[in-house]
Amino acid sequence: MLRPVELEVRHLRALCAIADTGSVRKAARQLGMSQPALTTQLRRIENAIGGELFARERTGSRLTPLGRSVLGRARSIVAEMNALTAEAREAAGQGTASGTRLWIGSTTSRAVPGWLRRLRLRFPDADTTIRTDASPNTLLRMVAEHQLDVAFVHEVAGVPLRFPEGVELRVLIAREPQFVVVPDSHPAARAPVVRLADLAGDQWMVDPSVDGELTGLRRILAAAGLNPKVVYGDYLMAADLVAAGEVVTPCQPTARARPGTAVRPLEGDPLTVRLLLVCRAGAGAPAGIEGVFTDLAAAYREIAWASDAYRRWLARHDGPLPLFQMPERVPVPLLV
Repeated sequence: MLRPVELEVRHLRALCAIADTGSVRKAARQLGMSQPALTTQLRRIENAIGGELFARERTGSRLTPLGRSVLGRARSIVAEMNALTAEAREAAGQGTASGTRLWIGSTTSRAVPGWLRRLRLRFPDADTTIRTDASPNTLLRMVAEHQLDVAFVHEVAGVPLRFPEGVELRVLIAREPQFVVVPDSHPAARAPVVRLADLAGDQWMVDPSVDGELTGLRRILAAAGLNPKVVYGDYLMAADLVAAGEVVTPCQPTARARPGTAVRPLEGDPLTVRLLLVCRAGAGAPAGIEGVFTDLAAAYREIAWASDAYRRWLARHDGPLPLFQMPERVPVPLLV
């Protein structure tokens, strides 16, 4: 039975965030609030509905049957509210890159600062803001729900993202190799290219909140016949632990080596990602989307050639970068 507490759109957004991220901790980080505050809010929501929406488990939060039922309604309400807000902003002259705002999202990438700089020059009258998130799937849903105009995300090979209905992809890089960061005292640091077998005795660290990265890493290790210990942590902490000689960790090819570390490619490039720019399809795409893609490509090219390890890899693989080609547009019809 419903209690006197009434649900608001912010409560529904919180439910969606917990379901999307799989844990209250990650959802709190995404929503910009503390974990205890979100836990308290979830209890109030469950009290108002009259039942448990998530089963708390050691690995995170799993939807209950009641939770799945409520979430289906919550998503449609949040999407409608986001669309209403976007339409109202557009009616007020605040809706496109050629107007006064451009909302972009991105997973972690060193290309983002250069992208933002170019976008501000291209759209000097736009209020350009950015939302970063470790989860590509979260950013995709935000695009579909009109919370973002575009998102720059990566998809780990063999671990497909969940593309919502009505979004369109532009492929920046079809197959970007992922490198590895090792202590500069590690024997592998003396080689230009590292074999996975050379790291068989090392402890790996990966951020499990980044969609697909844990699964992708375990897949390539298993394919190489290796079963090293894998521990969890964010990549900022991982860099410090690599320098201390405690772990090795996968990284983007554009990563800069910090003191005490070395960035090296893996032999055969077993771990790769696809880099994508995502926006709403058809008439829902923001004005000037081709320019947005062009600026992202230029920013990525700039940082790629400025990265020592990646520049050497590109030279060995007969550059130029794939992004010199025309962007491939891929409509995505259904959520998978």
